[in-house]
Amino acid sequence: MLRKNVSQPSQIRVLVIDDHPVVRFGLAAIVSTQPDMSVVAQAGTGEEALALHRQHQPDITLMDLRLPSMSGLEAIRRIRKECPSSRFIVLTTYEGDEDIFKALEAGAQAYLLKGMSQNELLKAIRAVCAGLKYLPASVSKALEDRPPRSELSPRELQVLELIVKGQSNKEIAEALKITEGTVKWHVNIILSLLNVSDRTQAAVAALQRGIVHI
Repeated sequence: MLRKNVSQPSQIRVLVIDDHPVVRFGLAAIVSTQPDMSVVAQAGTGEEALALHRQHQPDITLMDLRLPSMSGLEAIRRIRKECPSSRFIVLTTYEGDEDIFKALEAGAQAYLLKGMSQNELLKAIRAVCAGLKYLPASVSKALEDRPPRSELSPRELQVLELIVKGQSNKEIAEALKITEGTVKWHVNIILSLLNVSDRTQAAVAALQRGIVHI
């Protein structure tokens, strides 16, 4: 990890975003026990995250990915567009390599699974505030194992989402208003990029890696 020349504030101001009240309050309670940290606000939606971030300008935002309406990933992108220097720690149950890749690509500086210890959460907050990235060993391993050049195009992603829902080539063609031949062409590309041999394996890989969520 590379250290940036960033001065730390006397107290780290934290915004907590999670749609589950018990989780949200628990995170806020953990942060509030630390003399060098304070919770400036907490909320349960991406829309609220945008508004509260504008209002409080926190040093760190703890962001869940699975939020109603606007996803945590979209909230990170929109906040970073308004405030490029904002810092995010993703807290999620999603452990697929695609979830991790997309979160870091969107601008998150750390990625934690919700089974982490209290000490790891606090360590991540202090590290990110100091200008570091923070990735636990399991998260780093998932990224290392991510197949190279495995990104799907928007259309391939649409086809894959319908495959996961169990739709046939004919049903996919009707849903996307394209020919069955075009669907078959996309399916072949998807199988190749995911390094699988059939549609069932493609659906399993999509769910395990976090490419598609149900």
